[in-house]
Amino acid sequence: MPPKQITALSIKQWLTDWNKVRFNKNIKEKRQKPSDHFYFFKISADELRNLSDVHRRKADQQRSKDANIQRKHIPERSAEIKNFIKGGFPWSVLSDKKRKSSEFEDLRMPGWLPTAIIANILPPGAERNGKKIKKEDTITIQNGKDFINLILPAKYNVKDWNPDLKPIEIIDGQHRLLAFDESDDYDGDFELPVVAFYDLDITWQAYLFYTINIKPKKINTSLAFDLYPLLRIQEWLEKAPSGAAIYKETRAQELTEILWSYPQSPWHRRINMLGETGSGPVTQASFIRSLTQSFIKNWDSPRARLGGLYGATIQALDDDILSWSRVQQGAFLIFIWKVLLDEIKKCDEPWAKNLRTDFTKRHPNYTNPLKLDTAFINEFSLLATDQGVRVILQIINDLCYVGAKDLELYEWDFDYKEDDVNLEAIDEAVKSLNKTPVNKFLTSVFTQLLKFDWRTSSAAGLSEQGRINQMAFRGSGGYKELRRQVLKLLMKSTSKEVKSYSTQVLELLGY
Repeated sequence: MPPKQITALSIKQWLTDWNKVRFNKNIKEKRQKPSDHFYFFKISADELRNLSDVHRRKADQQRSKDANIQRKHIPERSAEIKNFIKGGFPWSVLSDKKRKSSEFEDLRMPGWLPTAIIANILPPGAERNGKKIKKEDTITIQNGKDFINLILPAKYNVKDWNPDLKPIEIIDGQHRLLAFDESDDYDGDFELPVVAFYDLDITWQAYLFYTINIKPKKINTSLAFDLYPLLRIQEWLEKAPSGAAIYKETRAQELTEILWSYPQSPWHRRINMLGETGSGPVTQASFIRSLTQSFIKNWDSPRARLGGLYGATIQALDDDILSWSRVQQGAFLIFIWKVLLDEIKKCDEPWAKNLRTDFTKRHPNYTNPLKLDTAFINEFSLLATDQGVRVILQIINDLCYVGAKDLELYEWDFDYKEDDVNLEAIDEAVKSLNKTPVNKFLTSVFTQLLKFDWRTSSAAGLSEQGRINQMAFRGSGGYKELRRQVLKLLMKSTSKEVKSYSTQVLELLGY
């Protein structure tokens, strides 16, 4: 029996102006010039599922090395679509009990899925995640003028056909496709429309996914930030109306990954990179928001009285900027948290003792390979929450911003290759900060700062009044109140610099 063929409409979309786009055949950039055609065809849902792979991003994979674009599969989402297919809306949102009864049969509607699945057809020799597609498993294209034939692999419908890499990869539509579970018996025919590209580089796939899913509607924000490294080389992002914001978020994401990946970072593997439940105390999205509201805020604003150390002109330096690279910026953030952690280990304040005792009671078998103080990692410590992270970053940024000249931040130089963001370079940069004035300054800041009660309102051992006091830091207004109270405390520091800078910051903030 000859291989099955599918007739597809060949659609040409290519403007002369597109020739001005910066294409690159470099394998590392993954943005070679795409074909000027893509294909539109129909295929049964079962066949498409059998012919397709979904390459998903992984939470334990460094973002710069993870070339997959799909979000985590959410079975509940596919189940919801499955119910929609069988009975449309609003039947699909009824409880199981109601759907099984005959009382609500009049609510059944057609569950059409007219929106096309977006896919990419792999060429011979293509590799994904260390696997290479075999020639006999590829789809052959017989070209024509308006219509072409897709010749499917000869054995694709054989029961035991299970290649290492399948010929189609899904760019958008995985939840729709996976709604057609192999164990389900759909009574009737259900074909899916497919728009398929051929040999489309992963950068362009990320671009498609972004324009389809992230630009017009909101999805998990950590996933949106997670895609930016694949998109950052595309000039349209920086020149779009929201380009400056996206650039800031791009840099914030890169710095967050450095905090997450550097082995000696207090946040090593402790940031929830994909926003998944139980994967870390603070999400990547929260870290990025905190950085864009502290070190990377006010990218270019002449009205800013307190700018971001990495993103604004510094008045104390005659309106100059710190020409720090990503390695220096990431190393400085790691250094801040390392100094804080060192001071926490020496802290004998009642709040810290209480959190350590509480943690030991609740986690008697806990092993601590990173030697992180449990007053820092305790889930009832503000320092392990979005509020604490943001306030620490805001306060250190603001103090260093007004004291940049005295702290000789402009003079901190580190010789390395700009694009060489590796752990060895970061390690050397972190060590070099020990020899700068900022080391002593940060120690003084955190010595005073840790006199504050960093327990959450839910922590054990708080008095009723103490619980009421800590509740002031909850909600959107809690960020400002926590920042204000900590700055007030820093004004009482015995360090001349800490007292002076915190007084200036309070005045500039108008607190």
